[in-house]
Amino acid sequence: MAEYLVNCSFYFKIGACRHGDRCSRLHNKPTFSQTILIQNIYRNPQNSAQTADASRCAVSDVEMQEHYDEFFEEVFTEMEEKYGEVEEMNVCDNLGDHLVGNVYVKFRREEDAEKAVLDLNNRWFNGQPMHAELSPVTDFREACCRQYEMGSCTRGGFCNFMHLKPISRELRRELYGRRRKRYRKPSSPKVKCFTLMFLQKYKIKNVGHFPTSDRRANDSRPRSSQSGCAPTHGHFPNK
Repeated sequence: MAEYLVNCSFYFKIGACRHGDRCSRLHNKPTFSQTILIQNIYRNPQNSAQTADASRCAVSDVEMQEHYDEFFEEVFTEMEEKYGEVEEMNVCDNLGDHLVGNVYVKFRREEDAEKAVLDLNNRWFNGQPMHAELSPVTDFREACCRQYEMGSCTRGGFCNFMHLKPISRELRRELYGRRRKRYRKPSSPKVKCFTLMFLQKYKIKNVGHFPTSDRRANDSRPRSSQSGCAPTHGHFPNK
């Protein structure tokens, strides 16, 4: 009777469904796509931070944004350095099990997305195995909650549409500006010189992590002091 099943509109739009495999509708998983889904790897410190006596520990908005920016930069850089040019990356700040901590990465080429899925499913992040798959999402405008973007979503974190967490403007300019410089056609020796300087600056090698400590040492963005309950995000380990 599977031929009579109706496609699940939620899975088609957001690449995830709260019913999972129990859904009465059909989840048509793509065999090729520019977009991949890495499930449940972002942990919002404001949702998880607790003190030793199990009470809630306040994490400031500044600390939360710094924590998120560092996480986003780490994952974004890892994707581009190992797999290929990233057109867009988005992180869900929802609380529902099917969306919490999901990271969507849209590559420029489908071949890079396929390569990323095959490799990431054999890797670990923050002490946990990673689960990646090709996603049907191509237009994130259709997947996002418009009420959330206007600050009026009544469903909160359990909304079934994506609540995308924004990065700081400074990091957006840095990442996407760096990407444009890296992937534009080399019309002059200056481009090769820039690439060489970039590789030397961050000591990038063909390994399964990126040099977080080197990047932080050269990062001019302000960092607040870490409180006792401000968590740290995970890193890609050495292979």
